[in-house]
Amino acid sequence: MTGAEYGHRAEGAVVCHPVGVGLGGRRETVDDDWGGETAVIRLDAERFGPEALYGLADFSHLEVVFHFDRVAPDAVHTGARRPRGNPDWPRVGIFAQRGRNRPNRLGVSRCRVLGVEGLDLRVQGLDAVDGTPVLDIAPYMDEFGPRGETTQPQWSAELMRAYC
Repeated sequence: MTGAEYGHRAEGAVVCHPVGVGLGGRRETVDDDWGGETAVIRLDAERFGPEALYGLADFSHLEVVFHFDRVAPDAVHTGARRPRGNPDWPRVGIFAQRGRNRPNRLGVSRCRVLGVEGLDLRVQGLDAVDGTPVLDIAPYMDEFGPRGETTQPQWSAELMRAYC
């Protein structure tokens, strides 16, 4: 395989191949209550062996990058909109929200690690549906978290109340 096949830039495009797939959990895309969902991320056995997950069980949480593969390209948003169409919330740009209709249809989720067995990584809180392509996995480390106090607008706190 060439470098372009493993995510390197080739002729103005970025090519990315899933490292695995999310299995279990929800089958339908629903906006809220993801915190209790459990799923398995199964690594691609043609590219990885169990050693790719060695040491990951020593972390309580991880970050998962995945592809919103069920979002049609013509459903992507590039401008501003009211999150979830709520008229009480302000119009905000696509980069000021975490909706699935993003320009590159990429999602990022922080999950609790429940266990590792072979090529399977059991997680809780992955907000991706069954069969979702997983593009990358990284352990969550406090040192990569925000430094200092964080702030967010009130509308986002209201939206997230039902999410977890």
